[in-house]
Amino acid sequence: MEDKGPSQTYVEEVNGAKKPGFGTKVKQHYKKFWWLHLGFFIASTLIIVLCVVYVAFPKTAQDGVNKSSLEIQSLTLSNPTPNSFHLEQTAVLKNHNRYHPRLDAFNASLAIEGGKPYAYIELPAVHATETATTHIDQDVQITDLDAFSDYTTQLLTKESIQLSIQGKTDLHEMKLPTTTVDYKKTPTLKGLNSLAGFNVTSFSILLTPEPDGANMLGNVTIPNPTVMTISMGNCTFNNYVAGDFIGTSVLQNLILAPGDNNIPMRSYVNQTLVILKVTSDYKDGILPVDIRGNSSVYEGEHLVYFERALSSNVQHVELNVGEKLNALGAGGLLPPSMAR
Repeated sequence: MEDKGPSQTYVEEVNGAKKPGFGTKVKQHYKKFWWLHLGFFIASTLIIVLCVVYVAFPKTAQDGVNKSSLEIQSLTLSNPTPNSFHLEQTAVLKNHNRYHPRLDAFNASLAIEGGKPYAYIELPAVHATETATTHIDQDVQITDLDAFSDYTTQLLTKESIQLSIQGKTDLHEMKLPTTTVDYKKTPTLKGLNSLAGFNVTSFSILLTPEPDGANMLGNVTIPNPTVMTISMGNCTFNNYVAGDFIGTSVLQNLILAPGDNNIPMRSYVNQTLVILKVTSDYKDGILPVDIRGNSSVYEGEHLVYFERALSSNVQHVELNVGEKLNALGAGGLLPPSMAR
C-alpha cells in the first residue's frame, strides 16, 4: 500500500492541468494563419471596390444624367434648302447631382417626342457643373422629310412642342473609369400657336397694277412667342372669300424672329371679283378673308416642309375694302350705303 503514494500524486497533477481558453486558441490560430486572413481581407476589399467602381458608379452616373435638365434658350434656323438647314442653338444644361462629370461630344438624334428622328446633330463636350451653357453652330442634313414636316407643322400650329434629343456618350468623373451613358432629353419649346394675333395692319388698293402685277400693297403683323428665329424664304398665301379664290399675297424673305414681326405684303387680287362680292354679299364693304399658306421658296427652291406646315394653317381677317375703294373715287361702283 505504501508504494502507491507517489503514483497517485503524479496522476492528479496531469488531470489538474488547465486547458487553453477560447481567446488563446484564437490568438494561436491567427499567429499560425495570419497570411490567410490577410489575403481574404484584401480580396474582400477588392471585390467591394470593384463592385462600387464597375456596378454602382455606372448606375449613379446614368441616374445623374437622367435627372439633369436641358433648356433651349435660343434657336435659329437659317439657310434652308430642300434637304438641309443651318442650326444655331444655345442651351443650358442643369445638373442636379453633387457630381460634376465631363461628357464627351457625341452625335444625337432630333425628333418630336414619340416620333421618328428627322436629323442628327453633334452635341459639344460639356463639363456638367450646376449650370453649363452649350452652343451649336452647324449645318444639319434632314434625314426624314416627313418627320421634319411633322416637326414644322406642330411648331406652327401648337402652343408648345416636346423635342427628343437622344444619343450615347462617354462620361468622365475624376479618376474613375470612363463609363458610357444614354443621353435623352425632352425639352419643351413654345410653338407659334397657329400664328395667333396675325393681322393685316394696313393695305391699299392699286387700280393700276405695279410692273409685277401687284394691285394691293399692305403690311401684316405676325407674333412669334418662341425663342426661335426661322428663315422661310418667299412665302405665298392663297386668299379666299366664302370659299372663292380671290388672289394671292406674298411675304418676301420671311424671317420670323421672337416678338412681333411687321412684314410688307404684296397681293395679286381679282379686283372684279372683289367688287362683285362687295356689291352683292358684303354690302357693308367688310370682306371676310381666309388666308392659307401655299408655297415657300428660298433661293429658287421649294421648301416642302414649310409648305406643308403653312398649308395646314388658316388665318381669318376682315378687310374694309369699301372704305379703300371710296378713297380711290370708285364709290360709283359700290352700293349707295357704302358710297360717299
